[in-house]
Amino acid sequence: MFMQIVARTKYFSFVFWIFNIFFLLCNRIYEGYSFSVFGQHWAYLDNFRGTFRWHICFNFVALRMISFGYDYHWANQASRFDYEKHTQRCHICKSGKTCYQVLQERSVPNDKFSFSVYLSYLVYAPIYVTGPILSFNAFASQLNVPQNNFSPTDVAWYGVRWIFNFVLMELITHLFYYNAFAISGMWKHLSPMDVFIIGYGVLNFMWLKFFLIWRYFRLWSLICGIEVPENMPRCINNCYNLESFWKNWHASYNKWLVRYMYIPLGGSQRKLLNIWVIFTFVAIWHDLEWKLLSWAWLTCLFFVPEMVFKATANSFQAKSAFGHFVLRELNAVAGAVTITCLMVANLVGFVIGPSGINWLVSRFLRKDGLPVLAGMFVTFYVGTKLMFHIHEFKQGRH
Repeated sequence: MFMQIVARTKYFSFVFWIFNIFFLLCNRIYEGYSFSVFGQHWAYLDNFRGTFRWHICFNFVALRMISFGYDYHWANQASRFDYEKHTQRCHICKSGKTCYQVLQERSVPNDKFSFSVYLSYLVYAPIYVTGPILSFNAFASQLNVPQNNFSPTDVAWYGVRWIFNFVLMELITHLFYYNAFAISGMWKHLSPMDVFIIGYGVLNFMWLKFFLIWRYFRLWSLICGIEVPENMPRCINNCYNLESFWKNWHASYNKWLVRYMYIPLGGSQRKLLNIWVIFTFVAIWHDLEWKLLSWAWLTCLFFVPEMVFKATANSFQAKSAFGHFVLRELNAVAGAVTITCLMVANLVGFVIGPSGINWLVSRFLRKDGLPVLAGMFVTFYVGTKLMFHIHEFKQGRH
């Protein structure tokens, strides 16, 4: 009720964000609160809280609360979504089906913004614990008309693929010890080549771990008849710039950030400023830790040269074969630099922490570390060029 009242005022965005971020921070600071605040005679209940921490899951609930508020706020305004233009370029909509973007952008009738629908959206079981993140419009529009993009056979094959990936994860866990070295801190006593292998292995392990978690819950949601966005649509080893990486890592969260933060903040017109606001929010949303803020701000720093390079490359028109060759090589070099920066940012944020940056830099700038650093760069350069060929092959097929 509070959000519906605020949504009708001109101060909606300011009040709405303050309200949600305030409770998000309080939940983390007080670690889900305790029964002792109601009196010492209730304190014994704090010993029976269990392992399921509701305030961690509330992070996703907060995103759904914001989605409901904004979708209700926009429901009676002129739509910014050009359905006809979208249909012309969307192969799903051309086939007579309804893609997720249409479900998300198309407002639902006012009777869908009821308390019962809102509550069912907040606690929808398949996506309650980890996501994927689903907008309110997309959820409410599928309550009476279940998704038709995936047949029962498609859903079954989706489940079979998940089982094969689960087996792969079991094999990796038992045969490779990337995480053991990273968590124990033993990587500090290894050679630069070993550190590189462990760091790259940890990132691939993290990718597969989240891949399994998110696809399990998406499978559950598809069985229930609700289509949610696919996270991890592209392998981590097939991303050569930061923008494509974030679009293809937590893809549903990226869609949410674009719709509810990036566009309201000004979109591409203020991109350089927006990324700092958005990644700071993402870090705080994950947890109140300095290493996550370090990860967010390092990522923003690495984003700046990529944005400058893209703007320069787009303004440069190669008029000869040699010009195309030079532009392609520069893109490959930029891709290699980006992958290296991406590895550093994620290792700082999720493995070594900000205190390990100086050690990492000094370790690779030694005499025995420089050849490894050069080998890393050449490997990523070759990998980036291979990604170019894969992308061109897929474009040719379409």
